[in-house]
Amino acid sequence: MKNGKIVRIQEKQDEPSSNMVNAGLYLLTPDIFGAISRTSKSPRGEYEITDSLQLMIDERYNISCEVLGYWLNLSYPWDLLEANQSLLEGIKPENLGKIEANVVIKSLVSIGKNTIIRSGSYLVGPVIIGEDCEIGPNCYIRPFTSIGNSCHIGAASEVKNSIIMNGSRLPHHNYVGDSIVGEGCNFGSGTKIANLRLDKKNIQMLGIDTGRRKLGAIIGDGVETGINASINTGTVIGNDTHIGPGAQVGGVISPGSRLY
Repeated sequence: MKNGKIVRIQEKQDEPSSNMVNAGLYLLTPDIFGAISRTSKSPRGEYEITDSLQLMIDERYNISCEVLGYWLNLSYPWDLLEANQSLLEGIKPENLGKIEANVVIKSLVSIGKNTIIRSGSYLVGPVIIGEDCEIGPNCYIRPFTSIGNSCHIGAASEVKNSIIMNGSRLPHHNYVGDSIVGEGCNFGSGTKIANLRLDKKNIQMLGIDTGRRKLGAIIGDGVETGINASINTGTVIGNDTHIGPGAQVGGVISPGSRLY
């Protein structure tokens, strides 16, 4: 940087000459397309947008930057949990649905249109629940949980620090902690996701140390489980997988698998 302008972008340097990093957020004019058309492949065999920007800098285009006060790098699926937590800390509590008698709501909870919170449910925010959901009766929604539209979290189910996407159902005696559940999933009664190793060590996922002591599963769209299925810590489950009654699964499960 010089006088607030960028003079050089160095991509993937072994010994960086600066403590600044390119966050990858750009506001560009149509001039960038001309630079892209003149950009050659990098030593990595890729067309680098930073090379295009460097061409413009060399041609004396005015390329400046904004320094970010906060940045969260989302490289891996489990990073979404930290992003979710950050977003939920700033929500405003509101109720656009219906709350039956004997429901307990604590802290910041946002409830969408046509959602019903049935009797005996216990919600501790920050929590956000989308539209057209059925929550309860007698379920426990714990902090930093995001629930999409048209979901069902049913009797004796508990969800904690998780993202439940549109149209997914946890209707009976389910536990989901520190996990991401894709769209259109259905858990059989008693399906549980483990989120803590017995030895309390960091959880590995995809062969990578996640740096997290608590992490459940990353589950794709359209996954269905039978009754009393058990999903181990650090499990990745591909789309449209079926897990049979009483099955115990872990590791990486390919899309469309049938496990019985």
